[in-house]
Amino acid sequence: MSEVSRPEEALAERQLTMAEAVREALAQEMRRDPRVFILGEDVAEAGTPFKVLSGLVQEFGPDRVMDTPISEAGFTGIAVGAAMTGMRPVVDIMFGDFLFLALDQIANQAAKVHYMSGGKLNVPLVIRTTLGATRRSAAQHSQSLHALVSHIPGLKVALPSTPYDAKGLMKTAIRDDNPVVIFEDKLSFTLKGSVPEDDYTIPFGQADVKRQGDDITLVATSSMVQVAMAAAELLAKKGISAEVIDPRTMVPLDAKTLVASAIKTGRAIVVDEGYQSYGVTAEIASVITDGAFYNLDAPVKRMGAMDVPVPFSPALEDLTVPTAEKVAELAANLCRKRS
Repeated sequence: MSEVSRPEEALAERQLTMAEAVREALAQEMRRDPRVFILGEDVAEAGTPFKVLSGLVQEFGPDRVMDTPISEAGFTGIAVGAAMTGMRPVVDIMFGDFLFLALDQIANQAAKVHYMSGGKLNVPLVIRTTLGATRRSAAQHSQSLHALVSHIPGLKVALPSTPYDAKGLMKTAIRDDNPVVIFEDKLSFTLKGSVPEDDYTIPFGQADVKRQGDDITLVATSSMVQVAMAAAELLAKKGISAEVIDPRTMVPLDAKTLVASAIKTGRAIVVDEGYQSYGVTAEIASVITDGAFYNLDAPVKRMGAMDVPVPFSPALEDLTVPTAEKVAELAANLCRKRS
């Protein structure tokens, strides 16, 4: 098994969707370790509403891919207990909005048991859930709540943006002795990318430079990485070279890579689909400002989702999240101010 940080190094030509990459990671880990099992609503016969887990119950059976009653608090609590006693459960919470229903088990139990037991107990638990708007799912099925759990000490938080990262981060999460929450963007499940069939992991706390640049740094999370990459293409047509960095994990956060890029370019924008106020954009902007202050030519800018419940109306919903055009416009304005 190897630790691989970039798909180029893996020399893989095989293309998988993000859904297929997640499913392959889970299947490989379940074959490798009999302690790994999955539980949640509609994970077995239905394979989740997004069909990410399709076929796993046929291979591993209902004892390891378990459909549960509609009780997030109940089955998450069962998983916490199972993890404390030696199993390695993967809890599927189909929409990130439903994290609120299990928050006591996640934030007050899983995150704290190791510390309250003086290090005698571990909770090797994975919570995989979703984020992302613009799917026309309205206010209770469209939130991006990764900042919520990133605020809780004792939890690790990962946000894959590509199929390659989704497989590697999932494997790392399952093998970690700490509770990990992984957020997958609902609209990214059909995104295709190069994924090695081999066994590899991606270390937590290791950001990935998705595109090299010299004039401005775009730090983007989850599906906003694709938005930032599209913005970089628009900027390139204007002669502006944008560097795109994907933190990949919120906790731990690779501050060193983010700061180094901002020092190099002198400009930074943080793009995230969570609510802008009190969120990921504020934390990352603060980290960059603290580390790169004397090298910045302008304040670090933030672009998050509007601080409103996500509308059901497509015309209104599309206005609530950052777009490539908006990111490119802000970046161009910052670079013009420098010149």
